[in-house]
Amino acid sequence: MDFEKEKADRPDTEKRTSMPETGREEFIRGAVFGAMGSVGLMLLLLLILVWNGVLGVSKIRAVGYADLESEILDKVHTLESYISTYFLDDIDNEKMADAVYKGVVNGLGDKYAAYYPEKEYKQIQEKNQGSYCGIGVYIAMDDETGLVKVLKPFRDSPFVKAGGKEGDLIYKVDGKDMTGKEISEVQSFVKGEKGSKVEMTLIREKKQVNITVIRDEIKEETVAYRMLPGEIGYVQVAGFDGVTVEQFGNAVDDLEKQGQKAMIIDLRNNGGGLLDSAVKMLDKLLPKGLVVYSQEKTGKKYEFFAQEDDEFTKPLVILVNENSASASEVFAGAMQDKGTGVLMGTQTFGKGIVQTIFELEDKSALKLTTAKYYTPLGRNIHGKGLTPDVKVELSEKLETLSDGKTEVDSQLKKAWEYLKKQE
Repeated sequence: MDFEKEKADRPDTEKRTSMPETGREEFIRGAVFGAMGSVGLMLLLLLILVWNGVLGVSKIRAVGYADLESEILDKVHTLESYISTYFLDDIDNEKMADAVYKGVVNGLGDKYAAYYPEKEYKQIQEKNQGSYCGIGVYIAMDDETGLVKVLKPFRDSPFVKAGGKEGDLIYKVDGKDMTGKEISEVQSFVKGEKGSKVEMTLIREKKQVNITVIRDEIKEETVAYRMLPGEIGYVQVAGFDGVTVEQFGNAVDDLEKQGQKAMIIDLRNNGGGLLDSAVKMLDKLLPKGLVVYSQEKTGKKYEFFAQEDDEFTKPLVILVNENSASASEVFAGAMQDKGTGVLMGTQTFGKGIVQTIFELEDKSALKLTTAKYYTPLGRNIHGKGLTPDVKVELSEKLETLSDGKTEVDSQLKKAWEYLKKQE
């Protein structure tokens, strides 16, 4: 969840933001680049300053880094000399600087860490608010191909209207290869002004498909719900964004008014989002008490509590699968620990670490993994995931409920049957 998203709700002294991808999960702290704690990183940062003429060799000596005059600085000057003498085109200093900053962070070997230039960071903030101009899809990284995959397009989204489909791999955007680019970078390419065009090359069943998408304002509907036969409510949560808390509350309230006897919350293919949203949604269902906590390497803990009097006491099933991650696992883990809901489906993704976004003075941002999170009973599921109370594999065919007309997938049918037996 990038707790980023996952902003597992820290003290009010800290700003909060979030992302999709994945994760869209994160906390935002103030303008602090500060103590990155690694000599290697400091060396690279000093090289950036030298490259831009901000810090001279004499100043490096003054701060105790005399060794930097050796082969590292010589190599930098050699590269600069070759570029200045032979590079054909004009040098985009801003682009070069951003590449260096990204390289510093990539050197950590943490796939969740990232550097965001101001434009990318602004787009991430807009996405977390739940309203922006773009193509209207939920995306995730496909590790096998190195491309971003469309997990689920929004209903009637510009992407769908242009011929895009669930499962498509985003290969090129306006002719630029997206291979190896992180989710936030791909998002920055597909977003733009309302009414503008974006040319996309997709990979579908190993074939290239070209589409032209007309960007439009996207107001994310992260929650969908309906009443299933037998007065069993069904709530599907696609992501944990800023708008999700209200949408989820409205869905549960409406199903209650309709007289639901039990409820299914579907977190399958939900890659996470804002921890703050997950905690507030848990607050609507759980009695007062601890719902999740995080712990930094210093041992410092941050605890998050349900504080309202609301409590859901009817039979409840939470559907999960291998794509349920981050904030989804916070939500599902708390429900499982508290005994309020039965987890059903397949093993979850297993992302039990916290990312913090540090907003820098120039409006760019740095995202780092800073802590682990734990369920109320002290479980950290990173790399393991949550094990369902009832394991159910998904079959390829739709099935029909006992009313003879409502078609659902096999996992949803099993959840419905389980709750019918609780009556």
